[in-house]
Amino acid sequence: MDSKVQYPPLPLIQTWVWMMVESENPEIQEKGRNNLIASFGSLAKANEYLQQQLK
Repeated sequence: MDSKVQYPPLPLIQTWVWMMVESENPEIQEKGRNNLIASFGSLAKANEYLQQQLK
């Protein structure tokens, strides 16, 4: 039984990363981080997923 985890669309994930990395606003940075963690369980998992998608 293969239950494939459904992740958000790549452009949305990239937006969250942008919010976290590029924004000068701490609230926006936190929102991006929280969205990534909520979707992937950790920032490391989100990063791993992005690396696979962008190969």
